[in-house]
Order: sequence, then structure tokens, then C-alpha cells
Amino acid sequence: MKAAMSGFDLRAVAQELDTFAGAYVKKAYMPHYEQIVLRINPKEQDQFDLVLVRGSRIYTSKRDRPMPMTPPPFAMVLRKYLKNARMTGVRQLGFDRVLAFDFDTKHGSYHLYVEVFRDGNIILTDSEGTIIQPLTHASYAGRTLKKGVVYAPPPAAMDPHDLDQATLSELFETSDRDLVSTLGGKANLGGTHANAVCALAEMEPNMATQEADVEKIHAALQTLLGHLAEDRQGILLMKPTEEMDRPSLEKKAASMEANGLRDRFFEQHAVEATPTLLPAHEGLAQSVFPTLCEAVDAWKGAHDAGALARREAEKLDIAAPGRGHSTDVERLERRRVQQEKALKGFSVKIEKQQMLGHAIQNHWSHVESLLKQMSEAVEELGWKDVKKMSKSIPWIVGLAPADRTFVTVLPDENGEPNGSQATLSIDETVHQNAQRYFESARKQKDKTTGAVEALEETMLHLQRAQKKEAKQQATGKLNKIKRSKRLWFEHHRWSMISGGHLLVGGKDAKGNDAVVKKHLSGEDRYLHADLHGAPSCSLRATQGFVVDLHKPAHIPADIPAFRIVDKLADQSITEEKLLEAASMALCWSRAWAGGGAHGTVYSVKPAQVSKTAQTGEFVGKGSFIVRGQRQWFKDLDVQIGIGIVAINGVPLLMGGRPETVAALCQRYAVLRPGLTKKEQLANRIYKNTGLVTDDVLPVIPGASDIIEDHGIFSAPATVSEEE
Repeated sequence: MKAAMSGFDLRAVAQELDTFAGAYVKKAYMPHYEQIVLRINPKEQDQFDLVLVRGSRIYTSKRDRPMPMTPPPFAMVLRKYLKNARMTGVRQLGFDRVLAFDFDTKHGSYHLYVEVFRDGNIILTDSEGTIIQPLTHASYAGRTLKKGVVYAPPPAAMDPHDLDQATLSELFETSDRDLVSTLGGKANLGGTHANAVCALAEMEPNMATQEADVEKIHAALQTLLGHLAEDRQGILLMKPTEEMDRPSLEKKAASMEANGLRDRFFEQHAVEATPTLLPAHEGLAQSVFPTLCEAVDAWKGAHDAGALARREAEKLDIAAPGRGHSTDVERLERRRVQQEKALKGFSVKIEKQQMLGHAIQNHWSHVESLLKQMSEAVEELGWKDVKKMSKSIPWIVGLAPADRTFVTVLPDENGEPNGSQATLSIDETVHQNAQRYFESARKQKDKTTGAVEALEETMLHLQRAQKKEAKQQATGKLNKIKRSKRLWFEHHRWSMISGGHLLVGGKDAKGNDAVVKKHLSGEDRYLHADLHGAPSCSLRATQGFVVDLHKPAHIPADIPAFRIVDKLADQSITEEKLLEAASMALCWSRAWAGGGAHGTVYSVKPAQVSKTAQTGEFVGKGSFIVRGQRQWFKDLDVQIGIGIVAINGVPLLMGGRPETVAALCQRYAVLRPGLTKKEQLANRIYKNTGLVTDDVLPVIPGASDIIEDHGIFSAPATVSEEE
């Protein structure tokens, strides 16, 4: 599977993106440390996202892409310099894996360099090439990427377009590599396309360059470059399996509409997106798209669109790079595997050290002669000259003048230099050199003893953790998740309404102000119970929750998983949805503490809510003036459903209308105003489910009675073996 775009891919992407010259940058985002997104607004076309994934790919997308509420510093820098900037062109630096985006603003021109090699980098420079800010500071042998220095691109490699037959012939004559290595390295084709040229020219990749037919190679190269220049398409390649052969894959891919199911299909079967077909692609199923960007988006777009969720999960220590969410059993299993692997490595190292010690002793006279010759040569000529001379001596592999050692090849059974390699010190005797290896083996044995004891301790802890986890699963408890930061909507009262819409309400006066100022706009609806001091609530039209197609492994099967998105498929707010939201707005008000059975709520449009009072009047903190006609919801029941869901991989207790919660959750309960304190209820939920009480308390409106319970306050019902 291709890990990063090649020079051929970037040439095709640059040609596609250059057609958008004249488009404006609307905003810059950074949903993840690995990804930058520029929202582009072209003339007379729908806006799209330019997705830059460091070290991997560059493409365009029109997917819903949740973004962080607070942009990271690098995104702020891009907004400062590139907001409303006009993109004047996109170019590839030579044939390297670097794209340059040129922008024009009223303050001058700026350039954004995107390096798609190694770990990748994104660098913003001014008109003179001085770096304003790199995504990552880096220092290499010939260049430094940091603020204030002039940007220096990587050393220019050969452009295959400049290779004529004479240049290619000279390259072959002077090369000491085989044909495919010369084309891949010196001609800057890369391994994949170097093999493709060899296949098109019908020549062996491993043959000597001096024996290659330059004319055929040049013709094959021009054919490949011609396809790159002429073809305007993107091809997504899929690998057939035992279950689905090539025709089946192509037929299913052609029949699928762009949705989550198609994303999962391509993610499972696709192995590469390419602008041109190569001989190596024979046998792979194909799905053709109008552009390479569209092909890449179909393959990797869904994964990249979930960047914010991954970042939030990493902050919560659920999916941090290299770690992942870990239960005690998983953590101990990994430790056990690592310790067993280390023990095997210790055994191999001990055996090797002992073998080298014995080999030095077995070839005593040869080693003694070699040490004497090296010592005399160093004293007479010096290390520098000896190092030059040693290149022609088959017994010498390398020298380390600072340590006064050299690496030698010991004789084999026939006395030839084909045996094991050993490091010898010219200041030690043969016995001392051999003893050094025996001493190293002895120290390694001491480490092995400690490693065995550590493995035994790990196995003991693992057995205990497995018993504890089995007991926890039997009782229906969730694995405890430590997180340093909450999801943004947890700072408010929140709920999920039918269709996935997010409903948020203020917890206090400050929260009311935040809800109206930050989370009420467009087609949203404002709701307020007809009681003094009730929270201001916003039913979001576009923002909400969708089913998580990639359910995290640590979430049990009986808990539904969702992720938060900024654009729902169905953005219409119906009367039924408003009724649900009104029921929640009533439960969040003092109607619950009053013990009443029914209440009234009204709803208005965002434009009817204002902080501006009449002359002589004052509007306090958390209060608003509502003008115009209101939509009333009367005689609403004061009841709430609470159920366990997972949002962005985090198990949470969610409140909602009883009917909605019952439809979404397998483990839920229904409450009404009562006498049992909310702290007592939260403690019962904690003991039964494992959910942290700090996450549970804000969901329970107040003192309550339990009407129904399905696995929240008591262990969930399980199906017997007979059933």
C-alpha cells in the first residue's frame, strides 16, 4: 500500500490545482497535528477544502469536516497572512516531492511550501522567501527550517523531463548501480516508476546499466511521461480477494453511491490512487474518477475527515500515537510480548558474543598477525592513510580511529575472509580481545536473569488483570477512562435529538450567554421554559451526531457509538424535533426541583433573541430580550431518559426524551422528579457502570425517582445459554 505520494502523483495534483488559480482562501484550519486544511472559494463554483496531510498526500475534498473551536497557533498564523488571499498558482519544484502554493494579498505575496517526504512539513514564507512560520522546526545537513531564515528547498534532483538520450547514455556509463537503481535514484523516478520503465522497455531491472539499450529505455520513459501529461483522471486500484474477484470489485465500486458504506468499502480494498496505469497494476481492480484528487478523497477522505475526533481522543489518552486506548489487560499483554521478544534477543546476543570469542581464539595466529600489522601500520603511516589503504584489503571492513579499533572478517573453513565479523582493538592482545566478548556475554546473562524475573511478575499481574476484567464485564461495568479535557459541549447541558441534532443549554448565567453568542445562528432554534431562571437552549440545525462507522474496540457492543460533526445530512428542524427539545428544556429548568408533572416551553428563531433592551431598561447577565411571535409547547411531561452512549470514543451518560433514549440505547433508565438525591443516584450509577460521578451528576436534573431501569442502576440483563 502506497504510504506517500510520488513525484508523478504530485505533478498530476499540481496540474489539477493550478486550474483553480484566482480562487480565494476563506479560512485555514488545523484539525490534527498532521493535517492542515485551507477552505478555498473559487469563482462561480462551490467552495472546497484543500487538504494537506504532512508527509503523505495533497488533495481536494468537499466532505463535512469537523474543526476545533479554538484553532492551533499555526492555523492562526495562516489565517493572519492568507485569509482572503488569492491563489495565483500551484507548481512543483522540479520533479521533487514539494509543491509551492503562491498567494497574492493586499500586503504582498506569500508562498506555502508543502514537503511530502520523510515526516513532511508545511512552510509559509513572504515574497522574499523568508520563513514566516514552519509547521515543524527542522534542521538538515544543508538547510534549516525555522522562523526568520530564507527557505531553502531540498537539493534539486534530476527532472526526468530533462533526460534526453545523450544524458541518459552518459548516466548509464558512469553508474555503478544496476538499471532499476540508477533509474530510481539518479534519474529520480523512484522504485515503482523505475520498474515500470524497465517493464515497458522489456529489460531486466537488475541488469548492468552499461548493457541496457538506451534507446528503448528513453522511449519507455517518454511514454510514461506522456501519459502523465495527457491523462486527466484518477484511478483507484483495489486488490482482489478470495471473497471478491476483480470483476466483482469493479462492479460493486461502480454501483455504490458516495456515502459511509462506500468509504468503508474503498478503505478495505483500495491499495493505491494513481494518475496513470503501470505494468505492475495489472490484475488489480480499477475505479476511475475524473481527477486524482477525487480518487484520493474517495480512498482516504473519510479517514482524514475524522482528524478532529482523533485529536480529541489523543488528548483524552484514548488513541494517542503509538499507544492507543489501553485496558490493564492490553497494556500487560503488550509488556509481556515485549519482554518475551527481549529475552529472545538476549539469547541470540549471548550466543553471538560467545561464538565471536571462540572464533578469535580458534584463529589465534591469524588474529595475532593482523593485530601486529595494523599496529605497525598505524604507528608508521597514521590512521588516515591506513584507512585509505584498508579499502583494498578484504580482511578489513572498517576502522574507528577514535577508539583505536577496526572491524575484521575472520577466516572461514577454507581460510578465506568469509567468516564472522569482529571488532578488534590494536591496544589489546588476542586473549584480551576474545575475553572482551566473553565478558559481554556474561553481562548479558545477568540482564537475562532480571528479565526473566520481570516477565514472571508481568504474567502474575496479567492473570490478576484478566480475572478483574472478566468480573467487570460480567457486571456490565465500563473500563475507566482518564481524560484531561472534556468535549466542548460537556461544559453545557446537552442532549441528542432525533436526527442526531445537538441541543445545548446553559448551566448558569455565563453559560446562557455562551450558548446564545456562540451556538445560536442560522436555522437553529432558541428554546426557553416559561419559568424564571430557566436555561437558554439552542437546537442546532447543522451540528450534531452521526453513527461512528469505526466503532472503537474498547466500547462494548451494547453501547452505541457516535461522533460529533458540523454538518448533518438532514438539517431540517421539524415539529417533532422541537417538541423533544422543548421537553429537555423543561427538565433542565426549575420545573424539576418544583416537583411539577407538567410545564410550558416556547421557541423562537435566533433573530428574535437580543441583548438590546428598551431605553431605561437593563438586561442582566444570562438574560435576553425575546421579541416577536413565539411557538408554544404546553402540558409537557417532566420526565427524562438517561442512557449510555459513546461520543468520539468516550463513554458518557446522556439525557434525553425517554422515547428517544430508549430507541438509541440498550442500557437506559427513565427518571421523574422525586425524593432521592442526585448524588445518591450518581453513586449508584458509578458502582454499576463504572462511569465517573463527575460526568454523571450534570446529566441528572435533581432529586429523582426511578420509573424504569434497564442496566443503569442494576446489572444489565443477559441472555441465558439455553435461550
